[in-house]
Amino acid sequence: MKVLVAYASKYGATEGIAQRIGEQLRKRGLETDVTRCDDLRDASGYDAYIIGSATYAFNWRKDARKFVERNVGVLSARPTWLFSSGPLGTETVDKEGNDVLKGAEPRQFADYADLVNPRGAQVFRGAYDHDKIRGGDRIIAWMPAIRDILPSGDFREWDAIDAWADSIADDLGATA
Repeated sequence: MKVLVAYASKYGATEGIAQRIGEQLRKRGLETDVTRCDDLRDASGYDAYIIGSATYAFNWRKDARKFVERNVGVLSARPTWLFSSGPLGTETVDKEGNDVLKGAEPRQFADYADLVNPRGAQVFRGAYDHDKIRGGDRIIAWMPAIRDILPSGDFREWDAIDAWADSIADDLGATA
């Protein structure tokens, strides 16, 4: 069983999640490649796919969206899972009492539901280091209102990521 974990990451938090998923699948005996979406044109040759992206303004990064569009035929014919990273902080519900992770789902989860028929989709918390922001993002990040709503820190929940990867390995029939 050969699995591809493809990801789109701007500052590295999503890449870290993808690498962790890959490590967990390898521990379960699955041959796993982890690569950036924009580094792989043709995704054929794998038995299963896990595609993930950082989310900005409720959308996956462009290279992840293009990856799915280029490879929709192969993704829809094989077991596929989707993940996203983005929410910062530790709150489980927002001010209205809604689940934070559910509320952070990118539009692509719904868009790709019928397109690739994913077996699962999961939002994970992200990481943010204000001092590592670059380019045009830096101008926005320095605005006081933005600094107040973007807490700096690594909020990735590694146990949840490992459990999700294990559930995929189980679904693929991997050994413990």
